[in-house]
Amino acid sequence: MTYPLGHLVAVGGAEDKGTDLEKGILERNRLNFFELGILKNIVSLIGDAEPRVEVITTASSIPDEVAQNYKDAFEKLGCLNVGHMRIRNREDAAQPDYIERLNKCNCIMFSGGNQLRLSSIFGGTDFLDALKHRYEEESFVVAGTSAGAMAMSSTMIYEGNAAIASLKGEVKITTGLGLLQHVIIDTHFDKRGRFNRLAQGVAAQPGAIGIGLGEDTGVIVSQGRELMAIGSGSVVIIDGKNIEYNNIADIDFGKPISVENIIVHIMSKGDTYNLETRKFEGAGIEVHVED
Repeated sequence: MTYPLGHLVAVGGAEDKGTDLEKGILERNRLNFFELGILKNIVSLIGDAEPRVEVITTASSIPDEVAQNYKDAFEKLGCLNVGHMRIRNREDAAQPDYIERLNKCNCIMFSGGNQLRLSSIFGGTDFLDALKHRYEEESFVVAGTSAGAMAMSSTMIYEGNAAIASLKGEVKITTGLGLLQHVIIDTHFDKRGRFNRLAQGVAAQPGAIGIGLGEDTGVIVSQGRELMAIGSGSVVIIDGKNIEYNNIADIDFGKPISVENIIVHIMSKGDTYNLETRKFEGAGIEVHVED
């Protein structure tokens, strides 16, 4: 089997952008941002002396403000060559200039916002084909936060009120960008109480592995299968392979679901999980990185 040569970095949202540095809050914050932070991990994966990062703000309703925040944050980390792909519709996505810039950069960063905008604007485009090619064939980094992370997988949650997510039909699922297969990613996981939302997604598709990402927390995905947790919070893995009783196909819409024998893992920084073997491998095991 051939595995992707690139890396995915899926982030749960609200990652540290170094704003506390200007406020002079605690020396510890400098260490967290410059050495341990999510964006520092992304820059480290690029492995280029003068990396080119392109920020895609398609999902956001305030694209210019979001792009500037990322430019400022990457600049603090010494990454000065940061562009903004202001793609707002499918016509923009088809512009040759954007595809040319994609082919010249080292990293793409998808911002947060509305993940359905990402799937509906990029789905079936030459831009997405070029992105997948670079991710699969080169040491290329694709990062995404919040909506940008949720859209990475082949199966994507696009709507679902966490308060009623245990009721059948309250979690809406569609096709994502397809960079990562057989997973469902949810973000802002702890703060917005989205366990039931992700669990219903897995109950409907037990072959998929649910990945719940806390804020300022993420996973680095290597070879399309090896996950390593990064950031300050927790990553929740929901595995439905061993589900026994599952009533989701038999009950009416609006009724509460019942699921037996879901497996749950909780990961923190440095812990690893293999999507292929479905094994939690614990901290201290290095994620394989291609030279």
